[in-house]
Amino acid sequence: MDGLPTMSHGPQHLRALQRANHVRLARAELKRRIAEGELTAAEVIMASPWEADGMAISDLLMSQRRWGGTRCRKFLAMFQISEAKTVGSLTERQRLALGAQLEAHAKIERVRPAEQPRTVVRELVTA
Repeated sequence: MDGLPTMSHGPQHLRALQRANHVRLARAELKRRIAEGELTAAEVIMASPWEADGMAISDLLMSQRRWGGTRCRKFLAMFQISEAKTVGSLTERQRLALGAQLEAHAKIERVRPAEQPRTVVRELVTA
């Protein structure tokens, strides 16, 4: 032997698959919680949990209700941030700006009159 350690590719490959599945399931759960309103995208951006570190910012934003590709692209263009940028690679300044703007969008969505149930008031005409 030449003194170099030998590496077994089988167990390492299986560990990598397990890790990838673990991350995939954690991200799916994170997206589900955002879609159901248990968690906001702003909270995830500010906290930057391990599940979201390698996730593209566009994937995170589009997991919100009523957010598609166009809305996400326009939103990120305001900050000159690429859709492919990961949550973990955002600077503190970018996190604060995105978080504040997402919170402002959320407040607008909550008070939008078109989303409120409409009540029809009819006047009774008596003779």
